[in-house]
Amino acid sequence: MVDNVVVTQIRLRPVAESDAAAIALIYNHYIEHSTVTFEQSCLTDNEMLQRIQAIRSSELPFLVLEHQGLVLGYAYASPWRARIGYRYSVESSVYLSPDSAGLGYGSLLMQQLLLQLTQAGYHAVMAGIALPNDASVALHEKFGMTKVAHFYQVGTKFGQWLDVGYWQLLLPNHKQDVGQHAE
Repeated sequence: MVDNVVVTQIRLRPVAESDAAAIALIYNHYIEHSTVTFEQSCLTDNEMLQRIQAIRSSELPFLVLEHQGLVLGYAYASPWRARIGYRYSVESSVYLSPDSAGLGYGSLLMQQLLLQLTQAGYHAVMAGIALPNDASVALHEKFGMTKVAHFYQVGTKFGQWLDVGYWQLLLPNHKQDVGQHAE
C-alpha cells in the first residue's frame, strides 16, 4: 500500500502563440528583479508574441515546459549571427518561473533543446550569461558547454556594470555540407 503519492505531470512541447502571456510573465520577472537580462522595460504580451513568431519563422526550436497545465519555463534557440556562414550556429536561452528553479526543469528544457538542435543538423550552440550567475553557469556546464569568452563591464543595470561570459558547445554528428556557398 502506498500513501501520499503525488503524480507530477510535466510536459515539454513546442511553443504556441497562446503561451505569450505566460512567457512574458516569466521573462518580465527577470527584467524587473535581476541582472540576467539587460532589458529594463517589461514586455507586453503582444511584444512577446512577436518574439515567439520571429523564432518560429526561423524554424528553430522554441519549447515550453508545463506542469499540470501551467507554463513554468521555456527554452529556445535563435540565430547566432545574420551572415550565411553562421547558419549552423545558434544561441540558446532558458528561463524558468522564479519558483521553479532547482527542480530540474532547466535541465529538461536544455536536454530537449540540444537534442532538437542536433537532430536538425546544427553545429555550434552559444549561450551568453550575465555574470555572476552560478545557476546558469552550472546548467550550461552540466551539458558540456565550456566558457570561451568573458567580456568585462559590457552592460549596465540597477546602477552597476555587469560582465557577460559566453559558453559554447559543438554538437555531435554534424552532417551539413560545409562546402563553398555564396555569402
